[in-house]
Formats: sequence, structure tokens, C-alpha cells
Amino acid sequence: MLPKELLVNRELSWLEFNKRVLYEALRADVPLFERLKFAAIYSSNLDEFFMVRVGSLTDQSLTEPKRLDDMTGWTAAQQLHHILKTLHSYRPLTEEMFLTLKLELKANGIDFVNFQKIKKREERFAEKYFSGEIAPFLSPQMVDHHHPFPFLQNKEKYVVTAMSSKNGTDRIGIVPIGHLPDYFAVMVDGRMKLFFTCDIVEHYAGKLFSKQKIVQAVTIRVTRNADLSTQDVLVAGGTNFRDVMKDLLKKRRRLFAVRLQMSKEPLPRLKEHLCEHLQIKESSVFVQKIPLDFGFGFSLPGAIRDRDVTMFYPEQRPYVPAWYGAGQTIRELAEKEILLAYPFHSYRPFLEMLYEAADDPNVISIKISLYRLAGHSKVVSALCRAADKGKEVVAIMELRARFDEQSNIDYSAVLEEAGCRVIYGLRHYKVHGKLCLITRKNERGEVGYTTQIGTGNYNEKTSEQYTDLCFITNDSAVGRDASDVFNSLSMGETVEQTRALWAAPHCFRTKVMELIEREIDIQKKGGRGYIAMKVNAMNDIGIMEKLVKASQAGVEIHLYIRGICCLRPGVKGYTERITIRALLGRYLEHSRLYVFGEGERQEIYLGSGDLLNRNTQRRVEIFAQPKSPAIRQQLLHILETLEADNQQSWRMKHDGSYERVICSDPKTCVNSQKALCAYFARPDGA
Repeated sequence: MLPKELLVNRELSWLEFNKRVLYEALRADVPLFERLKFAAIYSSNLDEFFMVRVGSLTDQSLTEPKRLDDMTGWTAAQQLHHILKTLHSYRPLTEEMFLTLKLELKANGIDFVNFQKIKKREERFAEKYFSGEIAPFLSPQMVDHHHPFPFLQNKEKYVVTAMSSKNGTDRIGIVPIGHLPDYFAVMVDGRMKLFFTCDIVEHYAGKLFSKQKIVQAVTIRVTRNADLSTQDVLVAGGTNFRDVMKDLLKKRRRLFAVRLQMSKEPLPRLKEHLCEHLQIKESSVFVQKIPLDFGFGFSLPGAIRDRDVTMFYPEQRPYVPAWYGAGQTIRELAEKEILLAYPFHSYRPFLEMLYEAADDPNVISIKISLYRLAGHSKVVSALCRAADKGKEVVAIMELRARFDEQSNIDYSAVLEEAGCRVIYGLRHYKVHGKLCLITRKNERGEVGYTTQIGTGNYNEKTSEQYTDLCFITNDSAVGRDASDVFNSLSMGETVEQTRALWAAPHCFRTKVMELIEREIDIQKKGGRGYIAMKVNAMNDIGIMEKLVKASQAGVEIHLYIRGICCLRPGVKGYTERITIRALLGRYLEHSRLYVFGEGERQEIYLGSGDLLNRNTQRRVEIFAQPKSPAIRQQLLHILETLEADNQQSWRMKHDGSYERVICSDPKTCVNSQKALCAYFARPDGA
């Protein structure tokens, strides 16, 4: 085992990542409305963190209180203590972020109305809106012996009032407002005034409880655990897994609370009552001087007329590669291998490949693994068309893609109705790999394959927001491996041996460790060992041990890890040869690349999996090794550009914290995402 001083707790590492997102909302060189979106992303990320990670640890603290974290040796209760302490320490930074955004919006003619300093004209608008658009849709409720405390829905807002009746009895009132818009906007004297619905309801709560004396009105928001395992609802027999997932989603809605947010410091008796009812500790109560969630950061820019384009990133449309559209089909082009780099390249060529296959009389089948799909998915439309044309269409639909379960349930029904064969993944492994196989037979009866391996989901929307890679090849060895993968999945199994592809859980982790060991041997024999890996997260302790061993042997190691990283670089005697960078910018860094060695022995893989335990051991992941020299050079260029980035890059320090890489000379500034956009827009397609 590695010394504890080399390791970082998974959850605290994730909080460091989300803190970097928060810093993007504070950057003066990021357009204002984009900073609002970063604030919304920070808030949304934190919601999911509480629902999944804090929920899971809370469960573990009750069921396995003595179980220790691999990295730090902490129990679940100790991890929760450190998580909550860290998050409470972020309060000054979040308040600074909101104040900065509010002042800059004000300078651009947009005012958040403060009801403590409200002007008469503003109050007339607020009262009119309350009477006509809010009050008719409210259902205020008293809480007493005859009116039990209602169930508070996950992530919904409520205005809670502490009241004294005429006879002196203390009471509580609750007003659900989650079904109403978060805010409304009105132009007053050429300025946009934003009124938050919760502020309006707090302000006029006395009109809802007219027979009571309102002592205090507070907006609250509850976050509930969402980490309910499918094993909790699986039953013996032939139960349809889709029905199992529907049952799971119903149960998830009523799981226990893990966080209580409040808009102001409540009266002691009100806080005590809420904590007692929700069975939540005071350390999980967050009193915020900022909005309880920043969902408005996504919607507000679209609600503003005559928007100033300088408040957004410059428009960047994906390019259709120059080599595409010359009358050749994807199948013909794939003879020399194809690489699409999203979001710089358009998603259109991949979609047209599916439609080509649907209309090609020689195509026998299309097989694909689906994890997260876009709303109104064009990929699903293409698959339905292929089934209608008589092709065998097999879709491995992973119903356990967290928070996309309902969408995938719905799409599985659409595919089945269209005549596709849908398989709901595996019982013990999530199918996370991005794999599509088109099988054809020509007039001579010869079988041919076109195989696509990706780093991102089959999702047209995220292809314009995430950096991902799409690799397409007609290589028969790759096609046979892909066929074996699909055949195994169709039998409820995982493939245990591959030739051209890597396939987790059995043929990924061991391959990575073997190649790290190879670089160690080369370094020890006087050669130059080299490893570069771009992933979204890393906590697999076996792989980290190998990397430490490689560093100690002198192997040069460059890691580009956007999010969780549980290994500290630059620790004397252990990780001095390891550098770790995190990239955060306009697009979400999502592609995964693995490079081992240099020169003729260099091996380069791209695929769907990170170096988290779940990816290396509990998921089906797929990786391919491009052979084309041009594509290999493009992949290496991506890593070289990330290394040169000094505008969107953070460097991990030996203590586990991060520092931003600063560009001191404007002539040498490199924004990797801008640079790669220009690179992949070149006429030669690279």
C-alpha cells in the first residue's frame, strides 16, 4: 500500500474540482453570462454530489461504520465531517462570486431586487405579480396536530414561516413554491428588474397566513439521497429489468435528507424543528446569503432581449471535415481510419454513417451501446429507420445511467416498438463503453465490419459542449472484437479476451499496468520511459502504485486529469517524475487518451473509461488503438496542446491543492481549446 501522505480523499478531491468551476465564475476574462453558467454548473454539481456521494457515505456510516477509506483511512463519518467542514469554508468565496456577478449585472442594466431596500415602484410590480401570478397557485399549510408536516420534495423550494397566533401559540407554516418559475423580470425605466419568487412569497407571507403573526419567513431547500442500488429492488424470477428501474425511481424520490439550505439564519426553535423533522444534523444545514440554487444562470441569458454578444463566448460552429462530403461514404473513408474531434468537428458524419447503413442493402446488422442520449435523439431515429428497413438492430441500453434512467426507459420502449432488440445491460456491471458495429455481407458472401469507438456518449447535444473523440475503422480485427463484445453482452456476460480492443472489466486494467511495467523496464535498461494519460478522474490504487513505481524508476509521466485525482505529484522519493494538470474551460474536457512509450514502440489508445475503480473493475469500457500515422499525430498534438496551455490550466501541487497556470507574456498565451479548434478546422482535416 502507498503511504497515506501520497493520497488524497476522493470526495475532497472532487470538491477541489468543483471549486475550480466556481473560480471560472469569478474570472474577469470570461464573458459575464458564461460566468453565470459556471455558477449554475457549480450549484448543479454540488446537488448531485450530495445526492450521490454524501448520500452513499451517510448510508455507509450506518451500515458499515468501521469501514475505512482506502486513501486516508477515514471512516464514512470522518469523511462526512471533512466534506461538510470544507463546504462550509467555501461560503465566503461563494458570496464573493454572487456579489461580483450581481454588481456586474447591475452595471449592464440588470438589477436583482432586494426586498429590504425595495423601491415603491418595484413593490407595486411585486405586489401585482404576487396577487395575479403567484398567490392563486399557492397551497399554504399550517403544521400542527391536525396538519402533519408534509413531505419535502428533493431540490424543491419552500417558504417556511414561524408564527405566533393570537392566543400566543407558536406554529409553523409551509408554502411549496417549487412548481413556480424561479424569478420574473420586468423592465422599469430602461432597466431589467429581477424578482425571485421566493423573495416575493417571503415578503407577502402575511397575506397567506392572515390570522397569524409572522415572526420570520425563510426559504428552504432540501437535498435528498439518490444513491439507491438496483440490488435493493431486484427480485428473483423473470422480472423485466425496465420495471425494476421504474420501481427504483419511485423509491428514490422519498429517500432521506442529506442537506438543508436556508435563505437566512432561522430562529433557533425553527431550525430545531426542521432538523428534528428531517432527521438531519446541524452541520448539514447551510445558511446562504446567496440564492439556494443557481438554475437561473442557465435560463436568464435566454430571457433577455437585445442581448449583448460580448456577454457570451464567440459563436463557434462545429466544422464538417474537409475530407467528408466528396461523394464518398463513411465506409469508404474508414478504409484509412477516421477521427472526429468534438466539439470542433460536426456530429453529422457519424449520424450519416448510421443512415447510410440503414439504406445499404448489404448491411446485415447495426449494434450499439447506449448510455446517455439527447432529447429527441437523432441517433435513436436512425436506429429506428434501420429496423424499419429490415436490418437487425441491437441496442445495449444501460438503464442505470444515473439521472438519465427515465430517459433511457422511455427510449428503450421507442426502440422496441420500432423493431429493435433492446438489452438492458448486465446485472453486475454497467455498460459504459461507446461502441457501434455495422456488419455487412457483399455479393461474394464476404463479411465486413465498420466499427466506431468513442470517448463520449451518442448525444448530439453534448457533442457541442464536451471535448470527445470518435474513431471509425474498417479493420477486421477490431470488428471481430466488437462482435465478440456484443455477443457476450447479449448472453449476459463480459468478454474475457480481446485482440485489437481493450475491454473492461477484464482486458483494460491489466493492459494499462502491463504497459506501465514495460516503461519501467525500458527505463531501468537505460532507455527513456514515457507515459501520458488524459482522463477525467483517477482513484484506482493499483494503477497509482504502478505509476509511483514508474516515477521512482525515472519514467516521465504526464497526467491530464480534469476532476478527481487521488495521487499527489512531486512528492520527494515517490512522485517526483509525475506532473498532473487539470484543464477547465469553455468546453468540458471529456476525452480519454492513453500513451505509452515513444517512437516505434509507442502505443496510443482512446476510449470510454477513466482510472476510477468503477471504470477499471465494475464497468464495461471499450478502447481502440488507431493505426493511421495521421490520426496518431493528431492525438499526440492534443496532448502537446494541453501541456502548453497557460490560460485554462491548473497544476496540482504536492499537497493536493491546485494553482492556476498563469500566462505572463501575452505573446506566449495558449488556450488549448481555442488552439485545437483552429487545428481541427484546417483544410486537411487535422
